[in-house]
Amino acid sequence: MLETYREHVTSRAAEGIPPLPLDAEQTAALVELLKNPPAGEEALLLELITDRVPAGVDQAAYVKAAFLADVAKGKATTPLLDRVRAVELLGTMLGGYNITPLIEALDDSELAEAAVAALSKTLLMFDAFHDVREKAEGGNAPARKVMQSWADAEWFTARDRAAEKITVSVFKVPGETNTDDLSPAPDAWSRPDIPLHAKAMLKNPRPGLEGDPLQTIAELKAKGYPVAYVGDVVGTGSSRKSATNSVLWWTGEDIPYVPNKRFGGYCLGGKIAPIFFNTQEDAGALPITDCDVTKMNMGDVIDIYPYEGVVKHHDSGAELSRFSFKSDVLLDEVQAGGRINLIIGRGLTDWAREAMGLTPSTVFRRPVAPQSSNKGFTLAQKMVGKACGVDGIRPGTYCEPKMTTVGSQDTTGPMTRDELKDLACLGFSADLVMQSFCHTAAYPKPVDVQDPPHPARLHLHAAPAWRCGRATVSSTPG
Repeated sequence: MLETYREHVTSRAAEGIPPLPLDAEQTAALVELLKNPPAGEEALLLELITDRVPAGVDQAAYVKAAFLADVAKGKATTPLLDRVRAVELLGTMLGGYNITPLIEALDDSELAEAAVAALSKTLLMFDAFHDVREKAEGGNAPARKVMQSWADAEWFTARDRAAEKITVSVFKVPGETNTDDLSPAPDAWSRPDIPLHAKAMLKNPRPGLEGDPLQTIAELKAKGYPVAYVGDVVGTGSSRKSATNSVLWWTGEDIPYVPNKRFGGYCLGGKIAPIFFNTQEDAGALPITDCDVTKMNMGDVIDIYPYEGVVKHHDSGAELSRFSFKSDVLLDEVQAGGRINLIIGRGLTDWAREAMGLTPSTVFRRPVAPQSSNKGFTLAQKMVGKACGVDGIRPGTYCEPKMTTVGSQDTTGPMTRDELKDLACLGFSADLVMQSFCHTAAYPKPVDVQDPPHPARLHLHAAPAWRCGRATVSSTPG
């Protein structure tokens, strides 16, 4: 297994990209090696089990979580991990298969402290929240600590807030950037492999962009600042998620313990297409739209002042542009690591405070409702209102409707599957869930045949184990 893996690493390195995450078969072989490590391979084995297995509910994650759970319970042993470290690694897996062993560890005096630390920062709890609450109400002190941590929103406050001043190097793309520029349709087959697909970004020649764009980004990074994607119009077109993946691969930050995925980054546009803007939000980026970028040129170093709404030249201090956010909640989204994280985490905090008889948290910026009106509602406003239990929803209102039907239209199958895995989706709470494939994948490609199907893509009826209405209503895969 290690010999084959090293050959794969060498092959991918020749293309300038990291190896693929381990699959279930490789992870199973890794588990056997961990039980009896070959001399001299200890560091590599620890790196692989820590950083190279997908999180969420990937089948490889199932193998990893089962092994770590067995180590934590003393049913399996490895000289490279003790019981506490096994629990700590379970806490890096976001949600899904790791949740049950973490909750069970709350009953073990040796493991409880590590389990509290892990669960306190785990957001994808869904129905398992009630298991922790029942333990807390039953007198389990570690479970009470977890509930208190969720109530105090420590998962949020422990993260860095958006800085007062953000210094970035400008990667300027003149004119309109379509998502097909960032994620070309002929390369759609590679979209689930984010590093490989990102190599196709801006590969097609365009006016005003000279040389090798990816080499230019590498040279800008050498200045020591993050690189911001800047354009006159950014993100029109339909491939918003894969386009965002590509941009963030070159300009974002690694997600700890999650292989080949990145978050964060900065995007400034005279106009940013709304759904591309939303997808950037989901990924923890700071998108700034309606921002005059005419004075920003390729290679400039600029300072962004998000709380003041101004952009200045780093060296001269000259003002280049002013901007404003439609909602300051965007700054909370950046701090949370993404809009989906904020929605799910804020809900978790609200549930914990309600269960403990506490008033709503004041830690978060809350959406401001638009001014009331005595006008009637459109049909669309009435439809959303019915799902929210009110007569209608005004434009600009933040709401979380109850969803009974989900239609995921025009999506790239394997990439959407990976999105569901990342959200720890083992089933759906909606009564009907349908997914149609992307127009660029009208016929099966080798990647569609090779990749194993995910339960979420096979079952079109409700599976009551999963409760993720808030996440689904905000997710924009495809």
